[in-house]
Amino acid sequence: MKKRFFTFATICATVLLTACSVAGKKKENRQNGLSAPFQASVQIKIDEMDSTGTLKRYGEGLWDIEFDSPNTVSGIKLSFADGEATASYKGLSFSVPHTALPIKSMMANLISVTDELARSNELEGKAKNDMLEISGKLDSGDYILTVDKDGNIVGFAMPGSKLDMSFTDVSPLSVKTTESSEPPMIVENTDLQEPMEDATAKDVMAPADGDADNQKAFGTEE
Repeated sequence: MKKRFFTFATICATVLLTACSVAGKKKENRQNGLSAPFQASVQIKIDEMDSTGTLKRYGEGLWDIEFDSPNTVSGIKLSFADGEATASYKGLSFSVPHTALPIKSMMANLISVTDELARSNELEGKAKNDMLEISGKLDSGDYILTVDKDGNIVGFAMPGSKLDMSFTDVSPLSVKTTESSEPPMIVENTDLQEPMEDATAKDVMAPADGDADNQKAFGTEE
């Protein structure tokens, strides 16, 4: 009787240890694909808003995202440099309107997390299928950044903010730098003979055929 009880207890202990090991998902290390400049197609879901666009990381603190959809933001580009953000439309720049602040905040969170992880030699997280999930906490809430087997970004989520970003077609981005090691210069072809000074959202989004949706999205309607 004692022998049978001992055997049963041993089996139970083995099952429990195995289950705990699987549930715990031991941390793994993976090569860091976040440190080099890259570009990717991105799909963003934030609360009830869905949008798509192209994301580019030129280096630490230097990012931009240009939206393809929906129509209310199509063609809008948000550029980030050293903690500052500007918006542009059809090559004309203006300050980010208050109505675009949620998107700006979402991007600021992504930039903060990715740039910090990019400084590491390797990425550490929990393996899930072929992916690696890296969890952490910002002042605005918890996040999960997911990379593939090569360490390239495939997802960024903040459940508390109802934010879910997925990345596809991730590829290296060629960036030209100056001899003085200054940040790369991003040149837009604005087809203007003279620079536009002190442009505002209303200046750029002045009423024109087909631009009504963009005016509404950025709060520039009269």
